[in-house]
Amino acid sequence: MSTSWYLLLSAALFTLGLFGVLVRRNALILFMSIELMLNAVNLSFVALSRHMDDLAGQIAVFFVFVVAAAEVVVGLAMIVEIVRSRATVDIDDINLLKG
Repeated sequence: MSTSWYLLLSAALFTLGLFGVLVRRNALILFMSIELMLNAVNLSFVALSRHMDDLAGQIAVFFVFVVAAAEVVVGLAMIVEIVRSRATVDIDDINLLKG
């Protein structure tokens, strides 16, 4: 398969994740959409890295995975605490972080 198919799949996944971030108001769906967008970027990094025979893209994917793992840990901890205190995961109903 050519690199363009992987980039097309990556663009479709990123668009789907962006749609999820912009439309949905559930915090869990929001985090899953962000993860989908990060994985779409990782797919394009790996495809272009293989196309250019350079390992820099694959090294960048490693760092994106580390950041995504940290984001999941912190984000899910915040969601669990908000659900315990407010009994909702709807973003519009949560105003705990307003100053």
